[in-house]
Amino acid sequence: MLPNDALDRLIEGSKKVADLCRENKVQQWEIIATQSYGHQLDIEAGKISLAAGGGDGGYGIRVVEDGKFGYAYLVDVKSADNAIQEALSIARISPSIKGFDLPSNQETKEVKGLFDKRILSVGPEDLLKQADSILDEVKSLDKRAVVTGGGLGVSATAGVLTSSEGIEHHGITTSHGIGVQVSIDENEQLTSSWQGESSKQLIDEIPNCVANSVEWAQKTRDPIKVDNGAEDLPVLMTSEGLGSLFSTVIPSAIRGERLSRMEAFWSGKQGDNVMAKDLSLIDNAIMEGGISSSSRDAEGVPTRRQIVVDSGKLVGSLWSTRDSAKLVAEGKIEHATSTGSASRRGHQSPPVTSCSNLELISSSKSSSMDELLQRMDSGYVVNSVMGAHTANPTSGDFSVTTSSILRVEDGEVIGAIKQAGLSGNMAKALSRDVFLGDEIRVSGGSMHIPDILLMQALRVNPI
Repeated sequence: MLPNDALDRLIEGSKKVADLCRENKVQQWEIIATQSYGHQLDIEAGKISLAAGGGDGGYGIRVVEDGKFGYAYLVDVKSADNAIQEALSIARISPSIKGFDLPSNQETKEVKGLFDKRILSVGPEDLLKQADSILDEVKSLDKRAVVTGGGLGVSATAGVLTSSEGIEHHGITTSHGIGVQVSIDENEQLTSSWQGESSKQLIDEIPNCVANSVEWAQKTRDPIKVDNGAEDLPVLMTSEGLGSLFSTVIPSAIRGERLSRMEAFWSGKQGDNVMAKDLSLIDNAIMEGGISSSSRDAEGVPTRRQIVVDSGKLVGSLWSTRDSAKLVAEGKIEHATSTGSASRRGHQSPPVTSCSNLELISSSKSSSMDELLQRMDSGYVVNSVMGAHTANPTSGDFSVTTSSILRVEDGEVIGAIKQAGLSGNMAKALSRDVFLGDEIRVSGGSMHIPDILLMQALRVNPI
């Protein structure tokens, strides 16, 4: 899947671009080079509808002169000189940031589990076999069930980062992802559920997400009628249900730039309790096999496992090199340095501050699903939401809808309801009376969270 010389060609190309930067007497420069290849197939209406493969890649150049930076990208090294001149011209008309320099080289340790050689030999036929197995598995679990959407994919990415400050970093990462939308359409009643799983390692068995998707398509059938109207009640959100909301509002609330500009719901609360006292939030960029793990960030700074919320208190924030220098220069904060939290969307984009693998943990004993239901007494279980992207990351407010929701009374699930609105404030919901389940799953990109019982600040409006 990935040409044997892909990494060598990127290293060689980066050296040529670096030589041109030196010839042009660029004060500081940073070169990112990537090449990705992959195979994927789609599933629609219970059949494999599309199999495709291909690659993408190129070079990105960031130059810094007297605190000013410019960025340009290219595909062919032959156009590197033009790209360098473009980056320089952008830098020279950009505002200067006092104290902004590219990071110097520092030692770092390898993060394991980011590459699986077996994925390199996975071809379209292998994905077709896996897709057939998934289709068969769904039918074996429920003859009525059909995979109405989803797909499978594998990829490998070779990457190189080199800079004028002595950083030389390169390697290959792999990934394998599976997602299924399972539907049951019977007796003029359609129910469905989406579940997915992704890994840096080969997924060589049928993942749990397939059975989970079938289960939730079954659970939400034969909805009951609820006449209570809108109620402020406890809500047990599954990892999958909370993941999209969590990934929309929480990463924004821990970025140093937004905190310092008073644009996050935790702004001005360093050292204060912002979560329930047993909860801690960790940004773990060195997690073995983590979807967003790396030994260095997008600027070459060594990554780390950083505690952001410790026993309920906000004790940290995330910074990139440029953002930290800019906010200090503006006087928004007295001191800030990179926390190894820069990332890129690819070679076409300069680095920005972002989280990696977010972990939500508790010092209290975790609970089984049955134990969480008993604690809830009366409320709802929500497995997925629609409209999470509309949540307000500044205030934490959200208003979404769900058709994957169960009614709970006296600690027992009494049935599904057809649809409901769910609204609340994520900051308030996490501030107290929060109870975590005993199985942590990856959802919402790279959010490592379990099922969570939120006892306050949520309103459910059955439709």
